Amino acid sequence: MRFVKYGITLRRIVEEDIELIRQWRNSKPIQQHMHFRDHITKQMQKKWFKSIDNINNFYYIIEYKGNKVGLFNEKNIDWNERTSETGLFIADEKFINSPIPILASLCLSEIGFNIIQGEKTFIHIIKNNYKAIEYSLAFGYVLTKNQEKEELQQYVLTKESFEKKGNKLLNAANKAYKNNSTLYLFLEKHDYQTGIAQFLEQLIERSPANIPFVLTPEGRMYHYP
Repeated sequence: MRFVKYGITLRRIVEEDIELIRQWRNSKPIQQHMHFRDHITKQMQKKWFKSIDNINNFYYIIEYKGNKVGLFNEKNIDWNERTSETGLFIADEKFINSPIPILASLCLSEIGFNIIQGEKTFIHIIKNNYKAIEYSLAFGYVLTKNQEKEELQQYVLTKESFEKKGNKLLNAANKAYKNNSTLYLFLEKHDYQTGIAQFLEQLIERSPANIPFVLTPEGRMYHYP
């Protein structure tokens, strides 16, 4: 499964990706911003992948011009309450101060709120990670109650707050990247084998948004204007 917009691809991870992700997570620049900082072994990584390879967890490799930039996730999805948890890290340092993190975040927010009709998503940030906090506030995240003294603080982004704040960023990005401003979803053979494609197709069919598709040699390609 792949989402493509702004020249960026969010590709859902497969087992072949997990060793690279493990190397990223064990690196000091990434590890220092994580709540869990123990060394991750290959066995631990395999166990983790088995626990998240399902419809309640979506982890994506961020790809841009042939570079594997980092990891994005929307996990612990509650399909009844329409809630989830979100996380992001950039592994390739040359992209940290680029537009890529913001553009990737806009893609995932658009997917979550406009396509699968999520209501709110949570994010946890170590309280001295000021850059991540500033970045999240720009999207419309707000600190939840009684979190001021917590080392690992919880923020929440609702559909309403994203429409007030995040949509300004979305409109600016769509204007700046007008030739690549359509969001594409590719459902591939592996997605049908796991059942994830069928599940997403049902969600899309129930969505009030008009999301047409075309058949390609790889599978269905949805496009959201």
